[in-house]
Amino acid sequence: MLQAVYKGSLSEQEAQYESHSTGRDYVWNTIGTSIWGVVFPILTVVSTQLAGTEEAGMFSMAFVTGTLLMIAANYGVRNYQVSDIDETHSFSSYQINRWLTGITAFVVGLLYCTVRDYDAHMFTICAGVYVYKLVDGIADVYEGRLQQADKLYLAGISQALRSVAAVAAFSLLLFVTRDLAVASVAMAVASVASLVLLTLPLALFETEKSRSWKIDEVIDLFRHCFPLFAALFLFNLIESVPKFVMEGALPYDNQLYFNALYFPAQGILLTIGFVYKPQLLRLASIWSNPRKRRRFDLIIVAVMAVILGLTIVMTLFMKWLGIPLMSFMYGVDFSQFKALAHLMVLAGGVTAAIDFLYAIITVLRRQGAVMKLYALSFGASVVLSLVLVNLLGLAGAVASYLGTMSLLLVLLVVEYARVRREITRERNPFA
Repeated sequence: MLQAVYKGSLSEQEAQYESHSTGRDYVWNTIGTSIWGVVFPILTVVSTQLAGTEEAGMFSMAFVTGTLLMIAANYGVRNYQVSDIDETHSFSSYQINRWLTGITAFVVGLLYCTVRDYDAHMFTICAGVYVYKLVDGIADVYEGRLQQADKLYLAGISQALRSVAAVAAFSLLLFVTRDLAVASVAMAVASVASLVLLTLPLALFETEKSRSWKIDEVIDLFRHCFPLFAALFLFNLIESVPKFVMEGALPYDNQLYFNALYFPAQGILLTIGFVYKPQLLRLASIWSNPRKRRRFDLIIVAVMAVILGLTIVMTLFMKWLGIPLMSFMYGVDFSQFKALAHLMVLAGGVTAAIDFLYAIITVLRRQGAVMKLYALSFGASVVLSLVLVNLLGLAGAVASYLGTMSLLLVLLVVEYARVRREITRERNPFA
């Protein structure tokens, strides 16, 4: 970095790290993704222990909104960028696109806080969390560049260190000050520092210099990636509707309880992602051979069976050790939520099945067909949440989440069956 400062250029420095290291890529990508995935649970535990359930609930709500803003900043571009082997769009254009979406998302986040009429304390918490999550979103384009250069392990290292730095800064400042707003700002500062001192230099040092950006390429990225962004954003919005309804109807500590109950369910989703996502290229290859279509169907059945097995195992774990462990970690008696914990684990299994089925429909190149299903499920989520949360409180939020996810899974199964029949008829009109 010092040489780059002296010479006035980051991208012209010589690369220091090797590419084509598949084993290292897998290990560090898994480490980075895993650490990133547990940041929210760890921070809620820390904030509950050091600031109380009400404050932790406020932080949880800010994190939920920040995650939606991060998805908006990502705009579904990562997979498109990584698969752009011929670099039809320059990396400079990808950067401009990402900074535009990131800045826009941050402005939208601040406007949301203003509309919600948050006080200065909650506004500061939200601002700190939003910066942290949007740095995640902006860093993603640089980590995508590293993956594009076949140095995914460097992207994993970047993601892991950024997550560790954010947790460390947040925990230390909260321990010293017992002020969640100060801790959130510290987390934001740590994430920005990691972007400037680690992620950005790695991407520019370790990849070839990009050609200049073009406005038509930037616009093209907005156009091509919109369907990917819309599907992912709408799905996460569906997941978040019960939490937004709770914010207007229940005390903030319910946000903590809901998210804490969801974390074991999220474990099912993350685990099944580790199972099938590395195999998507292989699945696409199997599907491309008409003689292997039955094998393709068997793989789908096998993964669904794994999801069912994981759900059963997690249910047994929650019944045996999970609830006491959560009570110890959070300092809250979760035995009162035992039934809700089991319902949430079931919802986690349903969500994992949805995630997998959507990926399969994407392999079949029919992802555009599911948008109407997501829109219908979003409408159902709003109605269910408004009714059940106001009637049953936290239990209503969990029930509405499980009900909406179950509806979406049924719709996706029916859609997948329709798509398979349609493809079979295209192959054999007399079938």
